[in-house]
Formats: sequence, C-alpha cells, structure tokens
Amino acid sequence: MFAIGFLDRAVGFVVSLGRWLALPVVVLLFLQWPLRDLVRAYSREANDIGQWVFALYIAVSFTAATRARTHLAADAVAHDYAPGTRARIWRLGVLVALVPWALFLLVAGKNLVLPSIALLERFPDTSNPGYFLIKIALWFMAGLALAQAVIDIARPQESEVRPDAKATPSSSVDRVVPRPGAG
Repeated sequence: MFAIGFLDRAVGFVVSLGRWLALPVVVLLFLQWPLRDLVRAYSREANDIGQWVFALYIAVSFTAATRARTHLAADAVAHDYAPGTRARIWRLGVLVALVPWALFLLVAGKNLVLPSIALLERFPDTSNPGYFLIKIALWFMAGLALAQAVIDIARPQESEVRPDAKATPSSSVDRVVPRPGAG
C-alpha cells in the first residue's frame, strides 16, 4: 500500500501543479493580438508557446477530472446501488476501458512521439522549437491516466472499508440531476 500511497501523492502533486498552467495559456493566447497589432513581433511565438502549454494543461486536466470523478456517468441504473457496488463498477470500468485506452495511446503513439523527440520537431508554420512537446503531452496524459487507473484499482474505496459509509459528494454519480419524484 505504500507504493500506491506514494503514487497517489505524486499524481496529486502533478495535478495540483498542472492547474497553474491555465494562467500562462490565457496570458499567452491573449497577448497574440497586442503583440501582432501593437508590437508587430512575437505573436507567433506567443501562440506556439501557448499551444504546447495548453497541450500539457489538457494532459493534466484529464487525470484531474478522473481524480475528482467529474466525468459524465450513466446513472440510470447505478443510482440506487450501494456505494460499495458503485465503487466496484467504477473499478471495473477503469480496468476495462481506461487501462486499455491508456496503453493503446502509449503503444500506438510511439511512432508519432519518438521521431518527434529525436528531431526536436519544430512548429510547421513558424519553425519555432517546441512542437515535440505537444506530442510528448500525449504520452504524459496516457501515463498519468494509467497511474490514476492503478491507484483506483488498487486502493479500496472508503465505502468498501466501512460498510456504513455514505457515497462521497465528489462521486460523479451523486452529481447527476435528481430523478423526478426523488427527494
């Protein structure tokens, strides 16, 4: 369990750092127009840097949404299930859908990512460096998703440890619009 706890803290740290990437994305993409119209220079560089920072931000955001369980969830049947049952369904979904998807991205992306890294690929339109970082973000996203999947599969949910535990408010299943006549 120590390894899972360490992995969970590491992924949590990366996700918490990743949220700050939104600020430079907004600033860089906003600055394109003043740089182009007023300074008449560096707007393309701001755009290119904004693109690779945005790619890293999206890579982290996917795992952040998974950790917060804010993905859309089909709730028509599982709403009435016990929290432990819903946790097992979540774990099965992670095992059957998320793990194969992340592994596919890692394996299939090899022919896209490795040559880009080897060449330190540049942006095609501007020849500015850093385009390879967008392709690395693909692997970064898949790696973080796979790490989170391992955490979700290996760690027992609170509702499985304590049978009297209620579903947590952060559960995506609990964020669904109430059914008519409920509550």
